[in-house]
Amino acid sequence: MRVLVAGLIGGIVMFIWGAVAHMVLGLGSMGMRLPANEDVVLSSLHQGLGTQAGVYILPSVDPNKMSDRAVTQAYSEKSKVSPYAWVVYMPLGDDLMQMGPQLSRQWASDTLSALALAFVMGLAAFGFGRRLSIAAAAAVFSWLSAMVPYWNWYRFPLDFTLAALAEQLIGWLLAGAAMAWWLGRSDHAKA
Repeated sequence: MRVLVAGLIGGIVMFIWGAVAHMVLGLGSMGMRLPANEDVVLSSLHQGLGTQAGVYILPSVDPNKMSDRAVTQAYSEKSKVSPYAWVVYMPLGDDLMQMGPQLSRQWASDTLSALALAFVMGLAAFGFGRRLSIAAAAAVFSWLSAMVPYWNWYRFPLDFTLAALAEQLIGWLLAGAAMAWWLGRSDHAKA
């Protein structure tokens, strides 16, 4: 039960931190730019990408043709002189101002993450400092395993990637401190 409560506390702290990080500090939009002519880009998406939702990388190459040296050479040459884009495409659009479903999913994600972290933090009678170190290590691990590959392979901007580190590390230190406090409090109650 103490791990469950710690996870709920951590999920709430992380959710609140996420709101502050995005809405007050702007960490979630670091590296994002406004297009020079949005209407031109939007009007060309259906023609260029079709009607199937998904992630598109431009320029692109058919993975089934990667063994064809002529195809890969042509792709290499084209990629040297073409703009690059990583596009999350929804051909039918969505009301991006209706955030209820996204907020619910974010809270669930934060809480499930905090529950997993609380489980690890509660495995032994660690002190506050060690539990906080576990939270920091988990934040850095998640950033290294998720965001750095996006920077490396998909060319996400460095400022976007570093802002994600700040968001995760600060958030999990705050949530980790609250969870470590609760778990330590529970340890003392048992003694």
